[in-house]
Amino acid sequence: MTSDDLRASVAAASRRLAEAGLLVGTAGNVSARQGDRVAVTASGVVLGDCATHDVTVVSTDGRVLEGALRPTSELDLHLGLYATTGAAAVVHTHAPYSTAVACVLDELPVLHYQQLALGGAVRVAPYATFGTPELAAHVRNALVDRHAALMANHGSVAVGADLAQAVEHALLLEWLATLHHRASVLGTPRTLTEADQAAVVAAAIARSYGTPQENP
Repeated sequence: MTSDDLRASVAAASRRLAEAGLLVGTAGNVSARQGDRVAVTASGVVLGDCATHDVTVVSTDGRVLEGALRPTSELDLHLGLYATTGAAAVVHTHAPYSTAVACVLDELPVLHYQQLALGGAVRVAPYATFGTPELAAHVRNALVDRHAALMANHGSVAVGADLAQAVEHALLLEWLATLHHRASVLGTPRTLTEADQAAVVAAAIARSYGTPQENP
C-alpha cells in the first residue's frame, strides 16, 4: 500500500464514522500505521468531508513526512498506542453515547456478550486535558488487554489489527454504550457474570462464531 493509499483509507474511515454519527465536525481523529509511517487526520479538518489531502503522514517519532496540514493535537495519543499495543489503527471519537457513559461511569460493564470482542468490561481512563501526555498515559493503561476504552468526560478510543477492525470496534463500543443507556432507563441493568462470559468464549470457539461456514 502506498502512502496515498494509506491516507485515502484513513479519510474513508473518517467519513464512514462521521456518517454513523461518531465523528461530528472536527471532533475526533483517525490514524493507521504501516511500518514506520502513520497516516493521521489533520487538526481542524471536518471529518465528514475528509479527503486524502486532509491526512498527514508522520514517522513513529512524530516527524511530518507528507502532507501540508498539521497533524491532530492527539498525535501523542496515537503514537503512544502504536508503541504499546501493537495495533495498526486507532480511532478516537466524541460519539454521543460513549461520551455520555464516560461522564458517569468508571467502567462499562458487560451487559451483552458481543462486548467480549472488545476484551470485556470497558475501562474509563481518568480525565486529563486533551493533547497532553497525561491523557495519553491514562488511555494506554485503560487499553491493557482491551480493544477499546472510554475517556472520562471526553470520548472513546478503539484500536484494531487494521483500520476496518478499529472502526468496527468504535461502532461496537457506541452500540454498547447506547444499550447501557437504554437498559438503565428501564431499570438496573443485569450484567453477565464471569462464568457467563467464560461460557460465551467457549461456545464461540467451539462454533467458530462470527465467521462464514459452509453447510455440512
